Amino acid sequence: MKLAVEVVQAHRLKPIDRHGTTNPFVEVEFGGQSRRTATKLNDLNPSWNETLVFDVSDPLDLPHRTVDVSVFHDRLSPSVDHRRRRRSFLGRVCLLGSSVASSRLDASFQICPLDKRSLFVNVRGEIALRLYAVPDASEAQAADGYLPLFSASAPTAVLESVPSSSTILESIPSTVSAAETPPPKSTISVGDMMPPKKKSHHSLTKEKERREFHSVGTASATGKSKVSPTTEFFSNHVRSHHRPPPQSYYRAGPAVAASVQQAPPPKIEDAPPPKIEYAPPPKIEYGLVETQPPLAALMGYRLARNSDKIKSTYDLVEQIEFLFVRIVRARKLPAMDIAGSLDPYVVVKLGNFTNKTNHRERNRDPEWENVFAFSKGHIQSQRLEVVVKDKNFIKDDIVGAVAIELPEVPLRAPPDGPVAPQWYTLRKGNNRDGDAYRGEIMMAVWMGTQADEVYPDALHSDAHLLPLASIPHTRSKVYFNPRMSYLRVNVISAQDLKPSRPDPAIYIKVQLGAQLRWTLVSSDRTPNPTWKNEELMLVACEPFDEPLVLMVQDRLLPNKDETLGKLEFRKGAIRTRADHHKPFPPQWFILDNPNGSGGYGKLQLQVYYDNNYHVIDESAHFGSDFQPSAKPLRKPNIGLLELGILNARNLAPPWTNNGGGKRVDAYCVAKYGPKWVRTRTILGTGEPRWNEQYAWDVHDPCTVLTVAVFNNGHVDDNDAAAKDDPIGKIRIRLSTLEIDRVYTHFYPLLLVHPSGLKKTGELHLALRFTCTSWLNMLFLYIKPLYPKIHYTQPIPVKQMQYLRYQAKQTVAAKLARAEPPLRRDLVAYILTDACNTFSLRKGKTNWLRIRMLFSDLQAYLIWFDAVRSWTRPAVTVLVLLLFCVVAWTPSLILPFVFLHLFIVGAWNSRRRPRHPPHVDTNLSFAESAVPDELDEELDSYPSTRTNEMVMSRYDRLRVVASRVQSVVADLANHAERIQALLSWRDPRATAIFLVFAIIMAAVFYFLPFQLVVTLLGLYFMRHPKFRSKTPSAAYNFFRRLPSNADTFL
Repeated sequence: MKLAVEVVQAHRLKPIDRHGTTNPFVEVEFGGQSRRTATKLNDLNPSWNETLVFDVSDPLDLPHRTVDVSVFHDRLSPSVDHRRRRRSFLGRVCLLGSSVASSRLDASFQICPLDKRSLFVNVRGEIALRLYAVPDASEAQAADGYLPLFSASAPTAVLESVPSSSTILESIPSTVSAAETPPPKSTISVGDMMPPKKKSHHSLTKEKERREFHSVGTASATGKSKVSPTTEFFSNHVRSHHRPPPQSYYRAGPAVAASVQQAPPPKIEDAPPPKIEYAPPPKIEYGLVETQPPLAALMGYRLARNSDKIKSTYDLVEQIEFLFVRIVRARKLPAMDIAGSLDPYVVVKLGNFTNKTNHRERNRDPEWENVFAFSKGHIQSQRLEVVVKDKNFIKDDIVGAVAIELPEVPLRAPPDGPVAPQWYTLRKGNNRDGDAYRGEIMMAVWMGTQADEVYPDALHSDAHLLPLASIPHTRSKVYFNPRMSYLRVNVISAQDLKPSRPDPAIYIKVQLGAQLRWTLVSSDRTPNPTWKNEELMLVACEPFDEPLVLMVQDRLLPNKDETLGKLEFRKGAIRTRADHHKPFPPQWFILDNPNGSGGYGKLQLQVYYDNNYHVIDESAHFGSDFQPSAKPLRKPNIGLLELGILNARNLAPPWTNNGGGKRVDAYCVAKYGPKWVRTRTILGTGEPRWNEQYAWDVHDPCTVLTVAVFNNGHVDDNDAAAKDDPIGKIRIRLSTLEIDRVYTHFYPLLLVHPSGLKKTGELHLALRFTCTSWLNMLFLYIKPLYPKIHYTQPIPVKQMQYLRYQAKQTVAAKLARAEPPLRRDLVAYILTDACNTFSLRKGKTNWLRIRMLFSDLQAYLIWFDAVRSWTRPAVTVLVLLLFCVVAWTPSLILPFVFLHLFIVGAWNSRRRPRHPPHVDTNLSFAESAVPDELDEELDSYPSTRTNEMVMSRYDRLRVVASRVQSVVADLANHAERIQALLSWRDPRATAIFLVFAIIMAAVFYFLPFQLVVTLLGLYFMRHPKFRSKTPSAAYNFFRRLPSNADTFL
């Protein structure tokens, strides 16, 4: 079997030489074999159309192999062989063997963006490739390692020139699909070359409706994706110990065509640039997977394996056994140097795993207080060795050692107390006489689980090769948000200021730490200015040690100010308000001279900490805490949330900058309320097992738990600039959980990447929500979500956005000072919801949500139209009878409505969701979004893209905005037509309406209301034979009314 890599063309390569062009060629490496294409001279959009063939030694191992495709610039020199010429790197692509198709017809084109191989290399552009397997019958044709793409005897599929990014963008907002344009007569698509299949009427209808996306050689007649035999064969032989990470790629649309005539293909330069439509990537399982792990909460305490009393508190995780070694101190150690000094440290060895403590300089009675943990899977010996060594410049000397047999180690299970350390005699060698005595060491050895209190701070066996500076970044910890309050500064007036000019423009600047706010310029151009409704709010956190500084400024020029006075509040000088019913009165404060002396006027203020508010640092849609800052005003707890972080699988490792290696050092961070938890970092595996359990007090069921997975970037070194790459994030709303039920699921981890939606793994969680007070929980559903002051004294939206940003920055700054720190990028990833960023994909999602919202109403209108059309006379007559009964007994209307709601709700309880809600990729348009839309969504402010791309996106946005503008204009026209009924703008229309109104007033006065309603209902439900096919008189009258659209320019 051979592997064929078809290199078609590249687009928008980076220019290298001084003329702004490049001489590109492609080099492909696979399994130690290297092939290259010809060099294209002075071409930034080269077309090769060459197929490179490689030998495959083990077909079963192909899905786990990688194909490295690199693009280089050839520095031509006629006197040097091409293998010795200097070349410049233009980009690279790494593809998995799982993307190889079984044949050329089943292979789809992959348009891959070029990646850089190092941090300081700048690349750009895309390359079009196609990978497929060559059967044994074709080996004779591919003996020379090169297969010609074109043949004079049979037509073949060729990819036409890849259009520029602007060409692709122009087709995105258009409502007319490229599939509706008839193809040229001289081309035939690869899908047409497949054997025809009989299509049903349903499949034809579905194919007609969804014709915006097409797949090349991978779509059957029913419109579903077809799995190639080779891919299916590989999937049945995937090794269980290594699963490749899921990879998403894009397939070209109907631009791939082949010439029907037996003539050489036309030149790419002469052919018009076709439009390429991006088809959605292959379907990947994005749903939840329910599991049944051997947890005590699911199996029961008596049925659980190794059941003991520890299961009563750690029943949502699997118990993992560890060997704990606690090194406390040593005494009476002998001197090892001539000067009588000793620099001791302890080495703990178990099989091939070795850990050690820090050394203590010149100390014969050292203290360490270190704990080492060896997981049960790392116990490779039944003998534990503890050796005390003396640190030297050349070679460390052995002071003494002690050995412990593991079968004699006791078993400890909480809530038992800690194991008491004991003194062990250190001996050198196997001598038992008095001369072999080398001092004593105090330590404790026991078998425990992750429920042990020393587990978070222990040095684990999988981290024995890490530098000591990186070990704190691998430990599990619990963090808490700082207690924050809003600082309110209400500026009222100032007196006796001393400006340098007669008409000063005075304003107040307020600064608290890094926060800076200022008032408007006072309208009083006098030394005694006043302000109205100038209240500034800032975010302060305990211990409130940052001073509040107010400066009175005179704006001389737009960029030049003069300081007239200064007022500074130190810690303890600002009052705290915990009751919104008792506001503080304003006070006068003496201003100081900026140079230090006093007597420069006075300022009237209201300044205090307001603890009645909840300081918002999360989005309202995904909030986990709504409690006020004042503890007496907080709601009582109504339950307990327990989370068991079990394990993960198929975590996608992030590529290093040079593309040469990959590694996963994963840990989880969970956030609910003010409490953050961080699990231990499991090193060097894509399937980590944490089995750590945490609990939170719940004060409101309508809150959200957030769990995120990160790859630890501070393991190999202690670089402060390194970042922890996010792998995925999960949000779970507590109100969707049943009480006292244990949920165990694999949650897919999804990331939106500029190249498409990527599944980066699955996270295994166990959840349980326990309610302690049913009445209090049900009563919360009719209570406001935020504290009362948020509604009595609401904060403006613009100011609330600023305060939320400052609160998020405050939380990130405080958590970054912990050990190990929760860094700013990590906190921002968990707290950010990205709801306010512009995205066409999110716009489509919101439009679909509105359509789904009115889908029931639309279905009812369709049913009512069928009843009104007398499609089924029996049903229409029954509806008319029911209408007459309700019209003559109006007291039954509301009971019928609520009875109907009860019946529908009870009937829908059969189909209530059994699993927590998760990300819906179909609703989010995550799979069908084109890369350019995703790149625009993830672009920063201001944009970092090229001017041409920004202009193309702006044009697309104008098209979308024009449609929204048309919808808003139609709504405004209808509303203004209603106003025109009585505005006499059209005097004849208003007169007609007034005559109609007086007639209807007389009708409703003299005739019973039930009779009028019945007659109107019967007229509306009349048989179609008695109706006119033109619009009704009321509709015609309304459409003729004028609107203000006539007055627009």
